[in-house]
Amino acid sequence: MILMTTTENLDGFRIVEYLGIVSGESAEGMNAVRDLFAQFRNVFGGRTGGYEIGMSEARTRALEQLSERAMSAGAHAVIGLSIDYEFIEFGSKGGMVMVGATGTAVKIVRSEDASKPAATGFRIGG
Repeated sequence: MILMTTTENLDGFRIVEYLGIVSGESAEGMNAVRDLFAQFRNVFGGRTGGYEIGMSEARTRALEQLSERAMSAGAHAVIGLSIDYEFIEFGSKGGMVMVGATGTAVKIVRSEDASKPAATGFRIGG
């Protein structure tokens, strides 16, 4: 899996080539049953597990897609990672959460300064 970070660099590594912007997108449908439980939670308080699961699944798919696109470009890492969320409501039929992830694909090499620990970044699924 590829390294990902929200920062503009990776401690312990040197960027040797910028490959360009990569992105991943995902949309997760929210059905009426999930929305009904969310409305009860809004009235009585508490966390809305159905929405959290939907958002988490959409985020994971967007990051996986971004990672695949970066690897296809020959990247070793993605820096400057940004994740955006949007929710579209379809009235009584439910809604949809959309997640977009963007970053800059880069090639990296280990820095000659071994006194700093190497960053591990964010790895999807582990």
